[in-house]
Amino acid sequence: MFMFLFLVVALAVVVAAVTLAVVGGGESAPLPEVASERLDDPLPEDRPVNRADVDNLRFPLAARGYRMTDVDDALGRLGAEIAERDDRIADLEAALAGARATTAPSLDKRGEHTEDEHR
Repeated sequence: MFMFLFLVVALAVVVAAVTLAVVGGGESAPLPEVASERLDDPLPEDRPVNRADVDNLRFPLAARGYRMTDVDDALGRLGAEIAERDDRIADLEAALAGARATTAPSLDKRGEHTEDEHR
């Protein structure tokens, strides 16, 4: 008899707890908003991404998230490739500027020479 009474009381407690959880304890206010667990994208939109942007990028953790070492390795590789690309672009732009600087005076001389011939 004691065991039966204990089971009835335990069942009543469980039903009351579930009812309070579902109903919300009688409060009429909605539940507060939960903070987003998604990545708040810190990458710049007004300029190209650079090595420092990739180095500072961090992903939020989740219960069944990702392996941090894998993501860190991938970000390290991306950062290195971006830095290499930026260096290559800077070299090419410098070479192009140098080529334009040497070509421009010779075009001006040719243009002056042609005008002199017409006179």
